[in-house]
Amino acid sequence: MLRYLPFLLVLAVWIYAFIDVLNTPEKEVRHLPKVVWVIIVLLFGEVLLGPIAWFVTGKVRHAPGAGGVGARGRGRWVAPDDNPEFLKSLRDESKSGDDGGAGGHGDDRDDRDKDPGENKKDTGGDA
Repeated sequence: MLRYLPFLLVLAVWIYAFIDVLNTPEKEVRHLPKVVWVIIVLLFGEVLLGPIAWFVTGKVRHAPGAGGVGARGRGRWVAPDDNPEFLKSLRDESKSGDDGGAGGHGDDRDDRDKDPGENKKDTGGDA
């Protein structure tokens, strides 16, 4: 089984590179047209020259964590406790709940506290 491992690793890298070339947008392909990269990966994949060339020079690589983030950090995911908009919405909800309006949770909790079988009607027989 161990003698097949190098072949399987080469095959896995070959397939991964081929799928990566196909899924990469045309704007992110460097040096050659996308079709040429597909041909290079397919023809030279058995000896790993095509996939290695693709991984090294064929695709624009982004720094980790810099995927499309603007100068002020917009578009980046922020934890809810660090998100000012989320915290403001919580404050607004608590204010509307304190006024005794419809924003309270009284009705929702009453439904959860009831026994689920309490509202069911007896069908009158063993089905």
